[in-house]
Amino acid sequence: MGTDMTLQNAGLPVTDLGPVVTGERYPLLFVTVSGAHLYGFPSRDSDVDLRGVHLLPAEDLVGLREPQETRSRMWDRDGVEMDLVTHDLRKFVRLMLKPNGYVLEQLLSPLVVHTTELHAELVALAPTVLTRNHAHHYRGFANTQWRLFERTGELKPLLYTFRALLTGIHLMRSGEVLAQLPALLARVRAPDCLPGLIAAKAEAEHGSAEGVDRTEMARHFGSLHRVLDEAQAESGLPDGPGGFDALHELVVRARLAWPSAA
Repeated sequence: MGTDMTLQNAGLPVTDLGPVVTGERYPLLFVTVSGAHLYGFPSRDSDVDLRGVHLLPAEDLVGLREPQETRSRMWDRDGVEMDLVTHDLRKFVRLMLKPNGYVLEQLLSPLVVHTTELHAELVALAPTVLTRNHAHHYRGFANTQWRLFERTGELKPLLYTFRALLTGIHLMRSGEVLAQLPALLARVRAPDCLPGLIAAKAEAEHGSAEGVDRTEMARHFGSLHRVLDEAQAESGLPDGPGGFDALHELVVRARLAWPSAA
Protein backbone atom coordinates (compact mmCIF):
# COMPACT_ATOMS: atom_id res chain seq x y z
CA MET A 1 0.00 0.00 0.00
CA GLY A 2 2.84 2.40 0.81
CA THR A 3 4.33 2.12 -2.67
CA ASP A 4 0.96 2.64 -4.35
CA MET A 5 0.30 5.74 -2.30
CA THR A 6 3.72 7.12 -3.26
CA LEU A 7 2.98 6.51 -6.93
CA GLN A 8 -0.46 8.09 -6.60
CA ASN A 9 0.98 11.14 -4.88
CA ALA A 10 3.37 11.53 -7.80
CA GLY A 11 0.42 11.94 -10.15
CA LEU A 12 0.82 8.62 -11.96
CA PRO A 13 -2.29 7.64 -13.90
CA VAL A 14 -1.44 3.95 -13.40
CA THR A 15 -0.13 2.53 -10.13
CA ASP A 16 -0.70 -1.20 -10.57
CA LEU A 17 2.55 -1.92 -12.38
CA GLY A 18 3.11 -5.51 -11.28
CA PRO A 19 2.53 -6.89 -14.81
CA VAL A 20 5.55 -4.88 -15.99
CA VAL A 21 7.82 -7.02 -13.84
CA THR A 22 6.27 -10.39 -14.58
CA GLY A 23 6.28 -9.83 -18.33
CA GLU A 24 10.03 -9.38 -18.73
CA ARG A 25 12.31 -12.03 -20.22
CA TYR A 26 15.17 -11.58 -17.73
CA PRO A 27 15.03 -11.16 -13.94
CA LEU A 28 14.68 -7.53 -12.86
CA LEU A 29 16.70 -6.18 -9.94
CA PHE A 30 14.67 -3.01 -9.74
CA VAL A 31 12.23 -0.84 -11.64
CA THR A 32 11.53 2.78 -10.73
CA VAL A 33 9.64 5.71 -12.23
CA SER A 34 11.69 8.43 -13.89
CA GLY A 35 10.83 11.44 -16.05
CA ALA A 36 8.36 14.18 -15.22
CA HIS A 37 6.67 12.16 -12.45
CA LEU A 38 9.99 11.83 -10.64
CA TYR A 39 10.91 15.45 -11.31
CA GLY A 40 7.67 16.68 -9.77
CA PHE A 41 6.02 18.33 -12.74
CA PRO A 42 3.90 15.75 -14.60
CA SER A 43 1.10 16.81 -16.90
CA ARG A 44 -2.31 15.24 -17.30
CA ASP A 45 -1.11 13.58 -20.49
CA SER A 46 2.45 12.69 -19.41
CA ASP A 47 3.65 9.24 -20.36
CA VAL A 48 5.07 6.91 -17.72
CA ASP A 49 8.83 6.41 -17.89
CA LEU A 50 10.02 3.23 -16.17
CA ARG A 51 13.72 2.52 -15.75
CA GLY A 52 15.61 -0.34 -14.17
CA VAL A 53 18.16 -3.11 -14.25
CA HIS A 54 17.87 -6.66 -15.56
CA LEU A 55 20.28 -9.54 -15.05
CA LEU A 56 21.60 -11.58 -17.96
CA PRO A 57 22.80 -15.16 -17.47
CA ALA A 58 26.57 -15.63 -17.74
CA GLU A 59 26.18 -17.63 -20.96
CA ASP A 60 24.80 -14.54 -22.71
CA LEU A 61 28.03 -12.67 -21.99
CA VAL A 62 30.63 -15.31 -22.86
CA GLY A 63 29.34 -16.54 -26.20
CA LEU A 64 29.53 -15.09 -29.70
CA ARG A 65 26.11 -13.46 -29.81
CA GLU A 66 25.77 -9.84 -28.77
CA PRO A 67 24.09 -9.64 -25.34
CA GLN A 68 20.96 -7.60 -24.77
CA GLU A 69 22.63 -5.17 -22.39
CA THR A 70 19.82 -2.68 -22.95
CA ARG A 71 16.20 -3.68 -23.42
CA SER A 72 13.38 -1.31 -24.31
CA ARG A 73 9.69 -1.64 -24.95
CA MET A 74 6.76 0.74 -25.26
CA TRP A 75 3.03 0.07 -24.98
CA ASP A 76 -0.30 1.72 -24.36
CA ARG A 77 -2.28 0.96 -21.23
CA ASP A 78 -5.75 2.40 -20.95
CA GLY A 79 -4.72 5.34 -23.11
CA VAL A 80 -1.48 5.98 -21.19
CA GLU A 81 1.78 5.66 -23.08
CA MET A 82 4.31 3.66 -21.08
CA ASP A 83 7.90 2.73 -21.75
CA LEU A 84 10.38 0.54 -19.92
CA VAL A 85 14.14 0.71 -20.44
CA THR A 86 16.49 -1.54 -18.49
CA HIS A 87 20.24 -2.15 -18.58
CA ASP A 88 22.06 -5.31 -17.65
CA LEU A 89 23.61 -4.98 -14.20
CA ARG A 90 27.20 -4.77 -15.51
CA LYS A 91 26.37 -1.98 -17.95
CA PHE A 92 24.40 -0.09 -15.30
CA VAL A 93 27.25 -0.30 -12.80
CA ARG A 94 29.70 0.92 -15.42
CA LEU A 95 27.42 3.91 -15.99
CA MET A 96 27.33 4.50 -12.23
CA LEU A 97 31.12 4.75 -12.22
CA LYS A 98 30.95 7.59 -14.74
CA PRO A 99 29.73 11.07 -13.77
CA ASN A 100 26.23 10.11 -14.90
CA GLY A 101 23.56 11.64 -12.73
CA TYR A 102 20.76 10.19 -14.82
CA VAL A 103 21.34 6.57 -13.80
CA LEU A 104 21.78 7.57 -10.17
CA GLU A 105 18.42 9.33 -10.26
CA GLN A 106 16.86 6.13 -11.54
CA LEU A 107 18.56 4.04 -8.88
CA LEU A 108 17.60 6.40 -6.06
CA SER A 109 14.10 7.25 -7.27
CA PRO A 110 11.60 7.06 -4.40
CA LEU A 111 8.96 5.91 -6.90
CA VAL A 112 9.74 2.20 -6.65
CA VAL A 113 7.79 -0.29 -8.74
CA HIS A 114 9.94 -3.35 -8.03
CA THR A 115 12.90 -3.89 -5.71
CA THR A 116 15.26 -6.63 -4.49
CA GLU A 117 18.09 -7.00 -2.00
CA LEU A 118 20.59 -6.22 -4.78
CA HIS A 119 18.75 -2.98 -5.46
CA ALA A 120 19.22 -2.06 -1.81
CA GLU A 121 22.93 -2.89 -2.07
CA LEU A 122 23.31 -0.65 -5.11
CA VAL A 123 21.51 2.17 -3.29
CA ALA A 124 23.89 1.78 -0.34
CA LEU A 125 26.90 2.01 -2.67
CA ALA A 126 25.63 5.02 -4.62
CA PRO A 127 27.29 7.62 -2.34
CA THR A 128 30.71 6.10 -3.06
CA VAL A 129 30.54 6.99 -6.76
CA LEU A 130 29.52 10.63 -6.37
CA THR A 131 32.11 13.17 -7.55
CA ARG A 132 32.37 16.89 -8.20
CA ASN A 133 32.48 15.99 -11.90
CA HIS A 134 28.78 15.13 -11.79
CA ALA A 135 28.33 18.89 -12.15
CA HIS A 136 29.35 18.48 -15.79
CA HIS A 137 26.47 16.09 -16.37
CA TYR A 138 23.90 18.52 -15.02
CA ARG A 139 25.47 21.50 -16.74
CA GLY A 140 25.41 19.71 -20.08
CA PHE A 141 21.85 18.45 -19.64
CA ALA A 142 20.65 21.93 -18.72
CA ASN A 143 22.30 23.41 -21.82
CA THR A 144 20.66 20.82 -24.07
CA GLN A 145 17.22 21.50 -22.59
CA TRP A 146 17.70 25.26 -22.79
CA ARG A 147 18.41 25.02 -26.52
CA LEU A 148 15.28 22.88 -26.87
CA PHE A 149 13.26 25.52 -25.03
CA GLU A 150 14.62 28.24 -27.32
CA ARG A 151 13.62 26.19 -30.35
CA THR A 152 10.17 24.96 -29.23
CA GLY A 153 9.00 27.54 -26.71
CA GLU A 154 7.57 24.75 -24.53
CA LEU A 155 7.37 24.71 -20.74
CA LYS A 156 8.71 21.16 -20.47
CA PRO A 157 12.33 21.82 -21.55
CA LEU A 158 12.34 25.06 -19.56
CA LEU A 159 11.46 23.18 -16.37
CA TYR A 160 13.94 20.42 -17.25
CA THR A 161 16.60 23.12 -17.57
CA PHE A 162 16.05 24.56 -14.11
CA ARG A 163 15.56 21.14 -12.54
CA ALA A 164 18.95 19.98 -13.83
CA LEU A 165 20.77 23.06 -12.60
CA LEU A 166 19.18 22.90 -9.14
CA THR A 167 19.87 19.16 -8.83
CA GLY A 168 23.51 19.80 -9.70
CA ILE A 169 23.85 22.65 -7.22
CA HIS A 170 22.25 20.64 -4.43
CA LEU A 171 24.43 17.63 -5.19
CA MET A 172 27.62 19.67 -5.11
CA ARG A 173 26.66 21.23 -1.77
CA SER A 174 25.15 18.27 0.05
CA GLY A 175 26.28 15.07 -1.68
CA GLU A 176 22.60 14.14 -2.14
CA VAL A 177 21.00 13.27 -5.49
CA LEU A 178 17.60 14.96 -5.39
CA ALA A 179 15.65 15.03 -8.65
CA GLN A 180 12.25 16.41 -7.59
CA LEU A 181 11.93 20.09 -8.44
CA PRO A 182 9.39 21.07 -5.74
CA ALA A 183 11.67 19.54 -3.08
CA LEU A 184 14.67 21.36 -4.53
CA LEU A 185 12.86 24.68 -4.27
CA ALA A 186 12.87 24.25 -0.49
CA ARG A 187 16.64 23.67 -0.45
CA VAL A 188 18.18 25.84 -3.17
CA ARG A 189 17.48 29.48 -3.90
CA ALA A 190 15.62 29.51 -7.21
CA PRO A 191 13.55 31.84 -9.42
CA ASP A 192 10.20 32.75 -7.86
CA CYS A 193 8.43 31.91 -11.10
CA LEU A 194 9.07 28.16 -10.95
CA PRO A 195 6.01 27.11 -8.88
CA GLY A 196 3.80 28.92 -11.37
CA LEU A 197 5.51 27.22 -14.30
CA ILE A 198 5.03 23.81 -12.64
CA ALA A 199 1.31 24.54 -12.21
CA ALA A 200 1.02 25.69 -15.84
CA LYS A 201 2.70 22.54 -17.20
CA ALA A 202 0.19 20.34 -15.37
CA GLU A 203 -2.34 21.18 -18.07
CA ALA A 204 -0.39 19.72 -21.02
CA GLU A 205 2.85 17.80 -21.54
CA HIS A 206 3.83 19.99 -24.48
CA GLY A 207 2.23 23.19 -23.31
CA SER A 208 3.53 26.50 -24.58
CA ALA A 209 5.56 28.90 -22.48
CA GLU A 210 3.72 31.76 -24.14
CA GLY A 211 3.74 34.76 -21.87
CA VAL A 212 7.02 33.76 -20.20
CA ASP A 213 9.61 36.53 -20.32
CA ARG A 214 12.47 34.89 -22.22
CA THR A 215 14.91 37.63 -21.28
CA GLU A 216 14.18 37.02 -17.61
CA MET A 217 14.50 33.24 -18.08
CA ALA A 218 17.89 33.72 -19.76
CA ARG A 219 19.02 35.82 -16.81
CA HIS A 220 17.97 33.11 -14.35
CA PHE A 221 19.63 30.49 -16.55
CA GLY A 222 22.95 32.31 -16.53
CA SER A 223 22.74 33.04 -12.81
CA LEU A 224 22.15 29.41 -11.86
CA HIS A 225 25.00 28.33 -14.10
CA ARG A 226 27.30 30.59 -12.11
CA VAL A 227 25.95 29.19 -8.84
CA LEU A 228 26.63 25.66 -10.10
CA ASP A 229 30.17 26.63 -11.06
CA GLU A 230 30.77 28.03 -7.58
CA ALA A 231 29.20 25.02 -5.89
CA GLN A 232 31.40 22.67 -7.90
CA ALA A 233 34.54 24.65 -7.04
CA GLU A 234 33.68 24.58 -3.34
CA SER A 235 32.31 21.03 -3.20
CA GLY A 236 33.70 18.50 -0.76
CA LEU A 237 33.00 15.66 -3.18
CA PRO A 238 36.05 13.79 -4.54
CA ASP A 239 37.40 14.18 -8.06
CA GLY A 240 36.90 10.49 -8.90
CA PRO A 241 34.53 7.70 -7.93
CA GLY A 242 35.17 5.07 -5.29
CA GLY A 243 33.43 1.81 -4.63
CA PHE A 244 34.86 -0.04 -7.64
CA ASP A 245 35.83 -3.21 -5.76
CA ALA A 246 32.52 -3.44 -3.92
CA LEU A 247 30.54 -2.91 -7.12
CA HIS A 248 32.68 -5.46 -8.98
CA GLU A 249 32.04 -8.03 -6.25
CA LEU A 250 28.31 -7.33 -6.39
CA VAL A 251 28.17 -7.84 -10.16
CA VAL A 252 30.14 -11.11 -10.00
CA ARG A 253 28.08 -12.44 -7.11
CA ALA A 254 24.80 -11.60 -8.82
CA ARG A 255 25.87 -13.14 -12.11
CA LEU A 256 27.01 -16.40 -10.54
CA ALA A 257 23.76 -16.67 -8.58
CA TRP A 258 21.54 -16.09 -11.66
CA PRO A 259 18.57 -16.28 -11.67
CA SER A 260 18.08 -16.58 -7.91
CA ALA A 261 19.96 -13.28 -7.30
CA ALA A 262 16.90 -11.38 -8.47
